[in-house]
Amino acid sequence: MNLYKSLGYLVLGSRLRRMSETFLAEINRIYQNEGIEFDASWFPVFYLLSNNDSLSIKELSKQTEVSHPAASQLITNLKNRKLVETTTHADDGRRQMVQFTDKGRELLKQILPVWEAITAGMNELEASDAKIAEILPAISALENTFRVYNLSGKVGKKLNPIPNEKL
Repeated sequence: MNLYKSLGYLVLGSRLRRMSETFLAEINRIYQNEGIEFDASWFPVFYLLSNNDSLSIKELSKQTEVSHPAASQLITNLKNRKLVETTTHADDGRRQMVQFTDKGRELLKQILPVWEAITAGMNELEASDAKIAEILPAISALENTFRVYNLSGKVGKKLNPIPNEKL
């Protein structure tokens, strides 16, 4: 029996991380095979900027649900590669607005067909097995539940129950 399967929820995080790493490595291999210098970790920023002329780092952070420092670090990485640039917001000098450079727009043109092909490939995979079709709704349900379910608090109460309190 597979160790990960046998341990159930005790290794859920490890399984999700392992699956994520495997998936992202496969996506990066697709870009490499096409001769495109693009990293899957850049996808959220590229996607959001492909639909907006400019976004602040705060907006990028909020929409991608990562911390402001993490978003800022990614933007710095993309700036160092000359794929995006930042400008100061006209009305608020504290806000840094992010937009594509010409090089970033050219890279976007290269990766858009890859995104379409990845979507088509994943749709085919999903159609091949009904269980696979359940994964995205299940992940969404788990994310939504974790936003309101205090797992650490519930487990803490089980480990240190208050006398006469029902769990």
